[in-house]
Amino acid sequence: MPETVSLTALWWAVIFSGFYHGVNPGMGWPLAVSAALMERKRRAMPKALGLLAVGHFLAMIVILLPFTLMFFLVDWEVEIRIGAGILVMAMGGYLLINRRHPRLLARVHPARLTLWSFLAATAHGAGLMLVPIYLGICAIGADETGHLAAQALMGSNIMTAFGVAAIHTMTMTVSGGALAAVIYFWLGLRFLSKTWLNLDLVWALSLVLVGGFGILSVYLGH
Repeated sequence: MPETVSLTALWWAVIFSGFYHGVNPGMGWPLAVSAALMERKRRAMPKALGLLAVGHFLAMIVILLPFTLMFFLVDWEVEIRIGAGILVMAMGGYLLINRRHPRLLARVHPARLTLWSFLAATAHGAGLMLVPIYLGICAIGADETGHLAAQALMGSNIMTAFGVAAIHTMTMTVSGGALAAVIYFWLGLRFLSKTWLNLDLVWALSLVLVGGFGILSVYLGH
């Protein structure tokens, strides 16, 4: 029963992180609003959101797959999970010290939303935030099935990686799209410019917290 509860909590963490990324302006939903305003077509917004979602999904997969390939080494499970937690905390610490936005993002043409989304998610450590959660889900699966053959376990973890990335991206797109729609149809860009929130500090601290949660979950046996 505790393991089932833990697994459910981890999947809810995947959904919550998607919501958190979606409402964060740094992940791109204001660009969807801008696209609809510039093209003067409502359908430009869902198109832009779709392109942003593709880029975000690819960024998640690029980060998760290397850990998938490592995680079939069941005997090194604890070390891998602790190392991943430290890596995420280090990324958060770096962003706390360096508040500058990557210049590369400003050089990407606004029409290349998929590329921009991929680079933005990578530069801000969005994929890393999922790593401790993903490894926790894989660890529970490994405990339930025992020491499977490496190939079978790796295949299972790859499917889990795609599932985590897909659910996370879908939640991000829905939450970001909802905000974009409210701004576009009712509040307008003037409201957005007056109430703009800088979430850089919150984002960096959340990385530190998620990394610490990943390490703690190892010692709690989840």
